[in-house]
Amino acid sequence: MTNPDVASIYSARFEDQVTAFIEQHREMLLSYLDGLTEVEARSRLVPSKTTLLGLIKHAAFVEGVWFGEAATGQTREELGLVQTPDESFELTNDDTIESVCTAYREAVDLSRVAVAGRTGDDIFPGNRRGPLPLRWIYLHVLRELAQHCGHAEILREQVVARRTR
Repeated sequence: MTNPDVASIYSARFEDQVTAFIEQHREMLLSYLDGLTEVEARSRLVPSKTTLLGLIKHAAFVEGVWFGEAATGQTREELGLVQTPDESFELTNDDTIESVCTAYREAVDLSRVAVAGRTGDDIFPGNRRGPLPLRWIYLHVLRELAQHCGHAEILREQVVARRTR
C-alpha cells in the first residue's frame, strides 16, 4: 500500500518535494528519543560529543544557521546561537528531552516562517560562504538531517542493546 502523502510528492514541484523530505527527517530525528530515559538520551557511546540528545540540540542550531543566519544576515550571537557546530552538541544540566525537543520544534517553526512564500531560486544573503539560493540550503539541510538520522539510529540501537546486558 502506498502512503498517500508520499504518492502526492511525486508530482509536486521541487520545493514541495524537498520540504516534504526535510519534514520527514525532522520528525524521524525526534522519534529516536521516543521511550528513552534522560540518562539514555545523554549517553556518550562514541568519542565525540555526539549523543542522541546532543543531535537534537545540534539540529536546532542547524535550523538557526540555515534559516535564521543565512536568511536574515543576523549574527549567531544576535540569534542566540553558539558560534560553532561543535559547541551545539554540548549539553547543560538544564537540557532535558522535553526542553531540547521543544527548542528544536521552535527552531523548525522559525525555519518554516523564513521560507514561507519563497522559491528555490530566492537568494539567502547571510551565509558565511556568501549569498546562496534557497534550493542549495534546502539540499544541504536535507543532507545534514539524513546524516544525523543515521547517527541517531545507530546510537539508539546501542542504547537499547545496553538494556539487555
